[in-house]
Amino acid sequence: MTVLEAFVFATVLCGFFGIIFKQNLVMKIISMDIMSTGVIAYYILVASRTGLFTPIVGNKNNVAYADPVPQAVILTAIVIGFSIQALMLVGVMKLAKNNPTLEIKAIEKNNMS
Repeated sequence: MTVLEAFVFATVLCGFFGIIFKQNLVMKIISMDIMSTGVIAYYILVASRTGLFTPIVGNKNNVAYADPVPQAVILTAIVIGFSIQALMLVGVMKLAKNNPTLEIKAIEKNNMS
């Protein structure tokens, strides 16, 4: 395991533990975004192991090229992640209209009584 892989794995773990242990809904959304950023970074890291050059027609021979398919998948994942994050923030805004706080236990207590 390289140092870069360890940092990416630490980013994923920070986001994961933030989702589990944070009680504020906005902090949970930010933690989910951090975790997805780590997953995307790991996917790019794995995809670039074979080469770093863009596969464009040129005069270079026998060069290890990066696979362009994972790059397209990652662009799609970024767009989907952004739309999910926006949808969750809209849901939190709707909850904020009815509740004075965004702490999970306080919201549950307000909705149970």
